[in-house]
Amino acid sequence: MLFFLLLTHILSSTAAPPADDPHRRSDDSCNDINNCRTLYGILWGCLVTIFAFTWVSVHPNVPPPHQSAIALFWRKLKMMLIAIIAPEIMVGFAARQFFAARELSEQYSFSKTHGFLFAMGGFVDPSGYVVVTKEQLEDQEMLRAIQNIDAEDIMDKSKGDAFSKGVALVQGLWFTTQCLARVHQHLVVTQLEVATMAFAAMNIFTWILWWNKPLGVERQIVVGAPQPPKELPPRTEMALFDRFLIATFGNSKEEDFSASGFTSVPDFWSLAIAEGEEMALLDHVVRWIISSLSGLIFGAIHCAAWTDDFPTTAERWLWRVSSLAVTSIPFMMITLGLVSARVSDELDSLASTLFLILIFPYVTARLLLIALPFAALRSLPASAFVDVNWSIYIPHL
Repeated sequence: MLFFLLLTHILSSTAAPPADDPHRRSDDSCNDINNCRTLYGILWGCLVTIFAFTWVSVHPNVPPPHQSAIALFWRKLKMMLIAIIAPEIMVGFAARQFFAARELSEQYSFSKTHGFLFAMGGFVDPSGYVVVTKEQLEDQEMLRAIQNIDAEDIMDKSKGDAFSKGVALVQGLWFTTQCLARVHQHLVVTQLEVATMAFAAMNIFTWILWWNKPLGVERQIVVGAPQPPKELPPRTEMALFDRFLIATFGNSKEEDFSASGFTSVPDFWSLAIAEGEEMALLDHVVRWIISSLSGLIFGAIHCAAWTDDFPTTAERWLWRVSSLAVTSIPFMMITLGLVSARVSDELDSLASTLFLILIFPYVTARLLLIALPFAALRSLPASAFVDVNWSIYIPHL
């Protein structure tokens, strides 16, 4: 509600710039087509870059069997929305699965691709129940069945390949090059372009961590000897806050999710590999560093527009406050999560309360950083429509 009130205030209280203002214009007319770009071109370039990077970088877990095409699309779309609203969560999720896949490949002598497919719920026994815990790998027949599967056969199930990833990478590099050239030539880089670069940076983190993870796998691989049918136990739905905690911090123990009798894993399931209290703490710290670093980079890129020309003073300060919040709150939230796992019940309750309090300003700040760049398009500086002069970078006599 606060987000919509602030946005309504901005749009209703701000008038368009005077027609004779030489620094700002609200139209995208251009007299020299070779040296100008349009508002549509700015918007299209940013949206294509965001979509291309996010669509290719988000690798969902294997879905439950017999899902319709609409259900599968909606599942992928939800993951994309999470990656846009809270990219640090997606980076943290990718980091958890990366370390799980690496540890599995070292411990059980199969490839990282096997490890990723195992961690994402890609193996089932002949009865159709998911194989996703280390306890199940103690069955030597089950382990050999997984090891005997060729990694190329697993990647053959992936909907992504080097070409599709390469196209997204080229689009991102081209977009970044244009923004850097605009800075070099003292041309305005719009707030939407700044936000797009922040999204691209986060998706590169996710992309690198999930490079060996199959993309878009919809059918599981059957492994192991036939087993007698099991009676499906009742499955209780998690509360929304519990799902958010798992998405943010992952599963700290295997018993948090019992694979027995289930045909798939939750959307943000990632196998907890570390054994022992000290190793588990180290595992949490490493993932905390990765998530915090990604949050820092994401917020810092937005802070780069600190002195930019905004349509109103209110929008400038909303951008600044939101950028600082997006930079600092992930550190506080993740720290509280680590503290709550190590302290007494009284302090754990306090940490959980503070965690809940911090969620609302963070979500508000993220929504503002999505809305403000689009609101700023109504009144851009004149140099925002001047295209980059590439000829100055070409050696000539």
